[in-house]
Amino acid sequence: MMKIIIDAMGGDNAPFEIVKGACLASEKYKSKLVLVGDKPKIEACMKQLDADSRIIDIVHTDVQITMEDDPLTVVRAKKDSSMTIGLNLLKDGGDAFVSAGNTGALHVGSSLIIRTIKGVQRSGIATIMPFEKPVLLMDSGANVNVTADYLVQWALMGQIYMKNVMGVDAPTVGLLNNGAEEHKGTQIQIDAYQKLKNNSNIKFIGNVEGKELPTAPCDVVVTDGFTGNITLKLIEGVSKFFFGYMKKMYTHNVLTKMSYLAMKDQLREMKHNFDASEYGGAPLLGLQKPVIKAHGSSDAKAIMNAVRQAEAFVKTGVIEEITRSLESIRENNTPAK
Repeated sequence: MMKIIIDAMGGDNAPFEIVKGACLASEKYKSKLVLVGDKPKIEACMKQLDADSRIIDIVHTDVQITMEDDPLTVVRAKKDSSMTIGLNLLKDGGDAFVSAGNTGALHVGSSLIIRTIKGVQRSGIATIMPFEKPVLLMDSGANVNVTADYLVQWALMGQIYMKNVMGVDAPTVGLLNNGAEEHKGTQIQIDAYQKLKNNSNIKFIGNVEGKELPTAPCDVVVTDGFTGNITLKLIEGVSKFFFGYMKKMYTHNVLTKMSYLAMKDQLREMKHNFDASEYGGAPLLGLQKPVIKAHGSSDAKAIMNAVRQAEAFVKTGVIEEITRSLESIRENNTPAK
């Protein structure tokens, strides 16, 4: 049975929504779930939910990483935090780890405790952007400073993830930039363009502008974590504004309410397509074991779906294929003696 560890104290809505999501996941999926956090608080949540406390294991700690903590806190001042203990449980035999906690701490802790796959220069957060046709954005917040080689590796890993987990045949890759021309962007974008263009393992379509993302011109978009995080949060904000405005419009008067009744199925489907919680979280690609970063404001539904995503990550062998792919590239690039 697969063993998935969950940071019960990470995120804006911890521990209640995390515990609720774990309980929902335990009913729907087959994995053994382990909650790491303040045991009395977790048990109180389960009692409030009228859930059987025996269905989920609890590892106690009352120490947590806050959103304000320095990333290195996870391996220095708070080695007994729920995030650090969870990562060590993953290292020592777990199959996947889910946390809605501090992104920087999770990235640093994962890199130092779980370690990256041989040949991977830097792991990155791979977020599915909730459009009608899903697009993987990488990096979406872990690495502010990048190199062209990072972007190339993320393109390779993103392709494998979209093929194995999302079922996309022959995924294409775009480079997020401020124009379509090869010479656009900083020197990093210019160098990355040439490396992506000349890499036979990558199906590169060229530069992609931000305005093109909702129409999904490609399956994977690579960029630095600073730009990626701003892009992702802008999309989330616009989506929230858009659906809020539509709700206000359709509840304006009796006539608009009748219009809503005629359109409710289509509107429900559209909202479902744009709902980030349907994906649950974002994997940190490039690590030796699966780590899923759930959104800081994740509710129970998002946590439940993060568990589902963790299961899919393990079952589809993404890490093994990334490892094989990088080994093959290294062997082909090794000069003959």
